[in-house]
Amino acid sequence: MGGALWAIPMAVIVSRLVHVIDKFGDFVDDPVSIFGVRGLTIFGAILGGLLGAWIHCRIRHASFATLADIAAPGIILAQAIGRVGCTVNGCCCGKPTSLPWAVVYTHPASAAEPCGLFTEIHPTQMYELLGDLVIFALLFWVFRGRLRPGGSLLAVYLVLYSMLTLTVRFWRGDTEPFAGFLHEGQLIAIILIVGAGAWLIWKARWVGKQPEEVPVPDEPAEEPKEIESSGQIKR
Repeated sequence: MGGALWAIPMAVIVSRLVHVIDKFGDFVDDPVSIFGVRGLTIFGAILGGLLGAWIHCRIRHASFATLADIAAPGIILAQAIGRVGCTVNGCCCGKPTSLPWAVVYTHPASAAEPCGLFTEIHPTQMYELLGDLVIFALLFWVFRGRLRPGGSLLAVYLVLYSMLTLTVRFWRGDTEPFAGFLHEGQLIAIILIVGAGAWLIWKARWVGKQPEEVPVPDEPAEEPKEIESSGQIKR
């Protein structure tokens, strides 16, 4: 509970901050609007939440790695649930497509307006929802309890989700390039893939170099000693 009191506010703050950086030109003429909550980012929420949890663990002298590994499957499951809302609302929408599973938004208040109303578009929200569920299954039923050292499950989550969103964002129609042809979320995803992936490889090699514990044989029991009537010890 205490960790959530740190993680949730930090998630909102950093999520908003990443959005403002991405859309900085929209806030130049109206800087006061920076302090609103209309416009949040998933990577900002993830990184901010982890930062808040880390601060909590430092204050309470608890293991952040253990807490992060416990939370990782729940985080990706929460993201999948959140994508249901994105699908209904129309935000995070896709580019036009003629694929048979394309979706069409018609409500004038739909958040899919930037992608085009009455237009067949990629259901990118569903792409991520299904991908999130696959990652949850991997984290919860395949990797959980099998990775060492602590923090490895979180690193696997970051790598898998970053790979998913890096791919899906090529079909997004509501974002603009931030660095070259990459969107801001894709740039963050690449950094996380490299960083978390390198940490996993380094830790795997470190764990593999640890010497195995060799069982120490029990010392033979000392033979009982008998005391002769003369007072001398007889073996």
